[in-house]
Amino acid sequence: MQVYLVPSQAIPMLDVQIDFDAGSRRDPPDKAGLASVTASMTGKGVLAGKARGAGAPAAEPALDENALSEAWADLGASFGAGASSDRMSFSLRSLTYPDLLSKAAQLAARQLGEPAFPETIWQRERQTLSAAIKEANTRPATLAARAFNTAVYGQHPYGFEMTQETLDRISVADMKTVYATLIQPCRAKVTIVGAVNRAQADGLVTQLFSRLPATTPAACPALPAVPEVAPLDKASEQHIAFDSAQAHVLIGQPGYRRDDPDYFALTVGNYILGGGGFVSRLTTQVREKRGLTYSIYSYFAPALHAGAFTLGLQTRPDQATQAVQVSRDVVADFVAKGPTEAELKAAKDNLIGGFALRIDSNRKLLDNVANIAWNKLALDYLDTWTKQVEKVTAADIKAAFARKLQPQKMVTVVLGGAAPAN
Repeated sequence: MQVYLVPSQAIPMLDVQIDFDAGSRRDPPDKAGLASVTASMTGKGVLAGKARGAGAPAAEPALDENALSEAWADLGASFGAGASSDRMSFSLRSLTYPDLLSKAAQLAARQLGEPAFPETIWQRERQTLSAAIKEANTRPATLAARAFNTAVYGQHPYGFEMTQETLDRISVADMKTVYATLIQPCRAKVTIVGAVNRAQADGLVTQLFSRLPATTPAACPALPAVPEVAPLDKASEQHIAFDSAQAHVLIGQPGYRRDDPDYFALTVGNYILGGGGFVSRLTTQVREKRGLTYSIYSYFAPALHAGAFTLGLQTRPDQATQAVQVSRDVVADFVAKGPTEAELKAAKDNLIGGFALRIDSNRKLLDNVANIAWNKLALDYLDTWTKQVEKVTAADIKAAFARKLQPQKMVTVVLGGAAPAN
């Protein structure tokens, strides 16, 4: 496994994140949501078993979800899991007092290595998720995002979403298979930020993985490749009728991978276009000059594959056509001409001036270092971040946006009001 450590001795606290290539991009299409529910179910109980780590009791009873929750509360620590599109992540937070940290690591090792996946709990959770899906299907924002993701990603797993049908197909056996296949030490990337040194970090990681079966390179072959997101070959537009006071508008296309060399130019450029809040071009043109919306934004979501570029706003249904056209025009103009020098300077000043806020807590630092680990970025990424921003020129932004965005081929989803007549 790979371990990334940032010692931070200011307070006796430790944050750990363990990432595996087990996110929703690995879900079978007919069982979308499998990664998410698998991660959630790891917190619903652990199996009984004999201790393997130093200092553990001779035998350990099984813990149900209540006993597990109480055990973490008694330690004043926490351990949880979740899944994103690319990864399944486990997070531990604990004070670093020796007796306390050892107990927290021991309990985390049990939850990571020996989750029970109780059938009765899964049946209860399935009902809860089913109710949540039904409720989400009444929300205009959910319906608009679903239509947008399907149009942008097509058959790529990034566009899959758990539905009632896929939920009904997921079983405890599926979770156990995913866990046994993908949650292996040789596939882990571990990020540690807190009051520990190198030797202590090594001991901690060894303890955390003590309950997972040991693996060798031969037993840990490369996982099947996931195809890239296909570029759009033409523009598309959907108008979805919905009885709501506001129309939800989403415009976009596949963007770029996180390791793309254009990352900094696109980051600075998008701040100018729509990521800078009230100082962005989109806000100026769509809100300030025309009063078509209260809030408008744009962002890129780079990941292991080309995450979407998204422009979003809400407006009165009778203004939606105008808002869409103005937004498209702003994007097309920005891609064609790039930013002004004044816009570039203001964006750099804000981004560089706010950099300290990106790493002003252990949790934020952990997120940043885990990002370095997961995306195979340079180890000095944070040390050089402000320099990379400062180096970006207006020409860099114009060239990067021209490479990544095709305004004439974007997806547009408008949900709200009556659908236009054919």
